[in-house]
Amino acid sequence: MQIPHDTRRALDVVVALVNTAPEGDQPDLLADVRALRTFVHEHAISDVGELGARDLAGVRTVRGKFGQVFAAPNARTAAGLINELVATAGTTPQLTDHDGYDWHVHYFAPGASVGDHLAADGGMALAFIVVSGEQERLRRCEAPDCRRAFVDLSRNRSRRYCDSRTCGNRLHVAAYRARRKSEQEEVVHGGGQKQHADHP
Repeated sequence: MQIPHDTRRALDVVVALVNTAPEGDQPDLLADVRALRTFVHEHAISDVGELGARDLAGVRTVRGKFGQVFAAPNARTAAGLINELVATAGTTPQLTDHDGYDWHVHYFAPGASVGDHLAADGGMALAFIVVSGEQERLRRCEAPDCRRAFVDLSRNRSRRYCDSRTCGNRLHVAAYRARRKSEQEEVVHGGGQKQHADHP
């Protein structure tokens, strides 16, 4: 699937944001303004001023909406959520080539809050996926103790885990051990039956 660089980058930020939400044993990774500052810095989110409690609340709201898009049962539901996101953000597309990047589109309005910034750029990136008929690529890890969000960009839409080297390998190892245990129990059980038959 061909995705423009700026759309791919926005999707990466969407996924990272969704995965800050508390899930299972994982605490809220956006617990305070300091955590929000770290998130903004790590993901090089541009045009962000001083951050405060209001920004934190706004970003958490956007995070919840993004999470709902990943859980949407169909494209119509996802589209409704995305339309709400970009409308609330006051989307204002503009071309820019800031910080050495080639020309790309920013969808957030100049001076927008970080929440509106994420809602606009992330919402339009998600819109690209839905318009392309690829909503099923918005997935949650199938590892029962994980459930992290990811975008499946594999050619045949076959990716099942957020990270094949961690969750994927862990489940494959667990499945292998379960098969080995089952085979060993079958051998022991089968041997017992044979012994019982030989010695009535």
